[in-house]
Amino acid sequence: MITAEKISSTDKLVSDFEAVKKTLPGNSFVQSIRQKAIESFSALGIPARENEEYKYSNVQKLFSEAVTLSVVEMTLSKISIDKYLIPNLDAHIIVLINGFLSEELSLLKNLEKSVVVSSLQKAFEKHSEFIERHFSTCADINSDAFIALNTAYASDGVFINVPDNTVVEKPIHIINIIAAKESTFFFPRNLFVVGKSAQVQLVETFETHDLPVKAISTSVTEIAINENAKVQYYRLQNDCGNGQQINTVSASQQKNSHFDTNTVTLSGGWVRNNLNIALNGENCESHLNGLFITSDTQHVDNHTLVDHRKPHCESNQTYKGILDGKSTGIFNGKIFVQRDAQKTNAYQSSKNILLSDDATINAKPQLEIYADDVKCSHGSSTGKIDEDALFYLRARGLGIESARKLLLHAFVNDVMQTIRINALRDYLETLIHKKLGE
Repeated sequence: MITAEKISSTDKLVSDFEAVKKTLPGNSFVQSIRQKAIESFSALGIPARENEEYKYSNVQKLFSEAVTLSVVEMTLSKISIDKYLIPNLDAHIIVLINGFLSEELSLLKNLEKSVVVSSLQKAFEKHSEFIERHFSTCADINSDAFIALNTAYASDGVFINVPDNTVVEKPIHIINIIAAKESTFFFPRNLFVVGKSAQVQLVETFETHDLPVKAISTSVTEIAINENAKVQYYRLQNDCGNGQQINTVSASQQKNSHFDTNTVTLSGGWVRNNLNIALNGENCESHLNGLFITSDTQHVDNHTLVDHRKPHCESNQTYKGILDGKSTGIFNGKIFVQRDAQKTNAYQSSKNILLSDDATINAKPQLEIYADDVKCSHGSSTGKIDEDALFYLRARGLGIESARKLLLHAFVNDVMQTIRINALRDYLETLIHKKLGE
């Protein structure tokens, strides 16, 4: 009797790629990158728990169920995006449905004429010079299986080019909506190119629409930041429990550039955020701030990698977590200081509060320094609400719940103050109040 061998999830995804690759967009240059990417994914495989980078996140479990691959556009009839807008935020609106740009729902009124915003599909054809210069350069297909998988399958997303010396006056708000009736993989891919001495604020939010099943989004965003450019990039993850995300943001900075990024995770069943930043020129500055508030059985995993490659650069990382229920949080932050990166200043902090005995946090800040004239530090702390501070507030007339909430808001305040868009900060504070039970 011949027993059929069960095909692995990795082999299944490689086989499925062979079946659909001729339908995927892009010229011969893009197709050659796709082929290299699927070969890299096949070699790397879906990470097991033995993989140090995924030690605390069982990603293989996500791939254990039968799922459908989404590489074609889906339209949603009669959908209103009003509930996904941020109150009082005057912004240009870009809407992605399952990773495909919806021109019908997007609103780019009065956008600076020199700024290019298009679907990635169109950019493959109309902006090939940018694609060939930047696509799959910030995000290394050999460094992570999910970067490779996304690069192979990427069907659409948003392409933004801000030319040299251009200041985008209003924020650009990218709304990612996931909608599915059956368990599905999605592969959104974004490419942002910010020219010399240009400035832009980007806000990306993640939502779900009528999602009765589990859906997995493996997204990759590449950000090329040229000399003297300034970029503020905010990410809010607030989708339903069936939303499961493996996100990678890879940014490359040139000399004298400035990059601020904030990642706030409030909802979602299973979330993995990879944030990789390469400081490729002198006098670069990077600020990475993160906040996650979890409950029930949520799983939120934040991985950061800041690679200092040139002298006189500075990076600061501050991540904070509040965990309740049986939720799990992970922070793994790495700072590399290469041999040529003298006069580097690099700081990293992970602080967490556990509201439940069943909540778990795994924090692992790391430094690798190969230069000898640097100032670097890292630290991590985890505990419960300060009982002395709680007693102090109660002694001055506050009830226990009011005192508790006041301390939690004070705990997250320094992260919130790094958000420079007032309407976004106000909106996040409202969501945090709600998450903390107010």
